[in-house]
Amino acid sequence: MYYSNTKKINSLEKNQANIWLFIVLCAMSSLQCITFENTYSSIPPGIWRGILKLDKPHSTASTSEEEIDKAFNYKELPFNFEVIYTAKEDFHIVLHNGSERIKVDDIKFGRDKKTGRDTVLINFPVYDTYIKALYEENIMEGAWFVNYKEDYSIPFIAFHGADHRFPIKTTKPSQDISGSWKCLFDFDKPGDEYPALGVFSLKDDKLLGTFQTETGDYRFLDGNMNGDKFALSCFDGSHAFLFEGKVFEDGNALGTFYSGKHYKANWQGSKDNDYTLESPYNLTKSTSDAAFDFSFKDTDGKLVSLNDPQFKGKNKLVQIIGTWCPNCRDESKFLVEYLDTKKPKNLEVIAIAFERYREEDKALEAINRYREKMKIPYPVLYGGYYDKKETSEKFPQLNEIISYPTLLFIDKNNKIKKIHTGFNGPATEQYLEFKDEFEQIIQAL
Repeated sequence: MYYSNTKKINSLEKNQANIWLFIVLCAMSSLQCITFENTYSSIPPGIWRGILKLDKPHSTASTSEEEIDKAFNYKELPFNFEVIYTAKEDFHIVLHNGSERIKVDDIKFGRDKKTGRDTVLINFPVYDTYIKALYEENIMEGAWFVNYKEDYSIPFIAFHGADHRFPIKTTKPSQDISGSWKCLFDFDKPGDEYPALGVFSLKDDKLLGTFQTETGDYRFLDGNMNGDKFALSCFDGSHAFLFEGKVFEDGNALGTFYSGKHYKANWQGSKDNDYTLESPYNLTKSTSDAAFDFSFKDTDGKLVSLNDPQFKGKNKLVQIIGTWCPNCRDESKFLVEYLDTKKPKNLEVIAIAFERYREEDKALEAINRYREKMKIPYPVLYGGYYDKKETSEKFPQLNEIISYPTLLFIDKNNKIKKIHTGFNGPATEQYLEFKDEFEQIIQAL
């Protein structure tokens, strides 16, 4: 009896083994017929966390600076971007800064002949900068390069699939800092200090906002608040901004601003929802009632004057800009859209660009790239080097040039009617106010 059952069991085990062998063989056969096709041709799509590794300047010149340095240990400027494919071989990236989205499509990917490794090149042609990085296993590593600065680069690394910006929250914010803040930058450098308006919005630990100065804003800032400390950053291909702050029990704030790898400014602030900056129409002023004029070359070498036949009898806008300047880009974008939608018949726009290259050929290349990428329909002339003192000397009818951009409203008799210094762009509430004021000034001309 025992023997008989054993035989049955052995027979059953053999049948089960044969069945499992059959299943395995079928599965292996099936796998040979399945092909797994990549959905992308190079770097994977989706969200990335980029980091610029700053060589942050430190100083202990004052108690306030010591306190700031103790409060923060960030030596990294984080930002987020998204890789988006429109076809198997066609992709672009979108930089994320708060609600701002910046599309970058001048990208090259391939095998580097020197290193034999996959390499991605992300160009920001309007700003004359680029990122070059090796790619391997969902990581990019390289540097951000600024062409117009000698031997200037910042180490860069990015990780696929990471959607946070700063380190994850560990402590609930100590207080709600939403609202307007009266701030003073470089408060510890008598004679160099300058006012600013901080505008923040805090939801849970997510912090958005910007700082506005009398010459422009510091872009769409994105960050978080952890306990009594907060951090905000922005990277747009031109500027790499990192702001750190600490809020004290009395409601005052102390912080540090880093731009790139060398510049540092301390700032202090207090909440003040009624605080406003000086009007941008009261900064740069005309020193003469005489008709305004200038003569600068266009990119073809032709001398252009405000008295040329094409401008006679028309109202004019004269932009004093730099192609490297994001606030200038915001203003130019606004003007291009205005001309396209309103199509004013009695208005001419002329831009004069002051560049960060001393070499004229490089400056002209930057201007041509700017016109092409921005689709600017009006002339952009070459003014010279971007030093504000040198620029001021070329406009003797103005008291001084303190900001790029500076916009001059000129009537048909070439008389200056208004001067708008700086530009607070879409990241600010003042942007909508400017649009209304602009239309009123144009109508008054």
